[in-house]
Amino acid sequence: MRMKIAAAVGLAALAAGCASNEGEAGTSITLAGAEACSADQIGSLDGETKWVEAAEGLPAYCEVTATLHPAEGSDIGVVYRLPESWNGKILGIGGGGWAGNVTLMAASEGLKKGYATLQTDGGNAGTDVWNNGWIAENPEAAKDFSYRAIHELTVAGKQLVEAVYGQKQDRAYFQGCSTGGRMALMEAQRFPDDYDAISAGAPVYSLQVQTSAVLRNNTFARNNGGFSAEDLQLANNAALAACDSADGVEDGIINDPRQCSWDPAELQCDGAKTDSCLAPAQVTALKTIYEGIRTPEDEWAMFPMSKGGETGWSLFVGTEGTGEDATGGGGLKNLEPLLFGGRSVDFATLSAEKDVPELRSSDFARMYEATDPDLSAFFANGGKLILWHGENDPGPSPVGANDYARAVLNTAEGASDNMRYFLLPGVEHCAGGPGADMIEWLDTLDDWASGGEAPERVIGTKRDGSLTRPHCAWPNVAEYKGEGEANDPANWQCVARKS
Repeated sequence: MRMKIAAAVGLAALAAGCASNEGEAGTSITLAGAEACSADQIGSLDGETKWVEAAEGLPAYCEVTATLHPAEGSDIGVVYRLPESWNGKILGIGGGGWAGNVTLMAASEGLKKGYATLQTDGGNAGTDVWNNGWIAENPEAAKDFSYRAIHELTVAGKQLVEAVYGQKQDRAYFQGCSTGGRMALMEAQRFPDDYDAISAGAPVYSLQVQTSAVLRNNTFARNNGGFSAEDLQLANNAALAACDSADGVEDGIINDPRQCSWDPAELQCDGAKTDSCLAPAQVTALKTIYEGIRTPEDEWAMFPMSKGGETGWSLFVGTEGTGEDATGGGGLKNLEPLLFGGRSVDFATLSAEKDVPELRSSDFARMYEATDPDLSAFFANGGKLILWHGENDPGPSPVGANDYARAVLNTAEGASDNMRYFLLPGVEHCAGGPGADMIEWLDTLDDWASGGEAPERVIGTKRDGSLTRPHCAWPNVAEYKGEGEANDPANWQCVARKS
């Protein structure tokens, strides 16, 4: 049964310890210090509270750590951090890989800005993002991680917030990247009433991400088509030489990789392999990686990867040609018992014709994948969605996010007004790469949800201040105007994308 947190936390005392301005919407509420987090009992809620003093740039806050049990066999760890000075809003936070995220680091931005933060372990306390064997061992934990944990976290968190501060939140936001992006889309699809605005970054929203990982590894392993770091740099240099300047500036970034017509055959050796050319098997592997692989149903079995991002591929892909990568094929191999009806599969020869369609029609896939483009109910509630993806992402491909964005725009009533999609040139998985990867997504979401205009561009920077670029909302792309400092966003314009 779902927890009744308002009663379970026994927080009438907490509510009494609050100072507020008549509970007016949009006003700040301040907790009356540590006594507002000193409940001796937390009733049927399986957890504890503690007061954390302000330190290292973070405000003082009440931390509630608990375990939710919505079903037998379900143990959803949650952490709520309620700042001393509350801005009236709550922020749900997603996880990564095959894990949730209850770390203070993930909550720090929200806490500093006055949000009450909501986090969960996703139904499994382990923090190894690639160790997902537990998914096949516990059906309830699989259900939690797939869709239930974030919803239960949110329902319980709203009740707790109201009990502590004495009023409901003004607005509820959710943000996540990677698995957190999938969780974000799942909330909009299955639970459209949970959040008022959602930011979903680089979403691992279907098992196509995992099948892509395995098929990429196999592509590089086939016929000795593996790459050294120097080979990847060679391909990267050639792609940039051909396509970097298309946006008007040579900066090591291809703004629209799908318009880059560079052919890796230009690097093929005439004879023996040398440092300045690629063997035929390597050229074939590159072409396959750039083009992707489709199933007989014309769905992606392996998403394409972007030209211009080659030097970052090895983080997620077995580029050296062993057939293995650091992610274990995105964790797909541990899911075998759930995907193929009990038959054994040789992942080294995973078939796009048979294996991939079968696994994506499994019960687990139907539970786990957040592929439904009909967000009409979410948008009808006034919900706002920011979807974003790095062009150089070597994990989930931006092509997958492109497909989902198009599907939402073509399917969901209200999408053109209530969704914005941003592609980030040169940015890898959630961050990193040569692109301008530091973006104030939470502030952008809040401004929009608070009545501001829908964002048509956002400004990205590098942490070291070396790069500043505007990122344009789909279907536009940034283009340099031809004069002025390239790091001044005023010298760029958003133009129609060709792809």
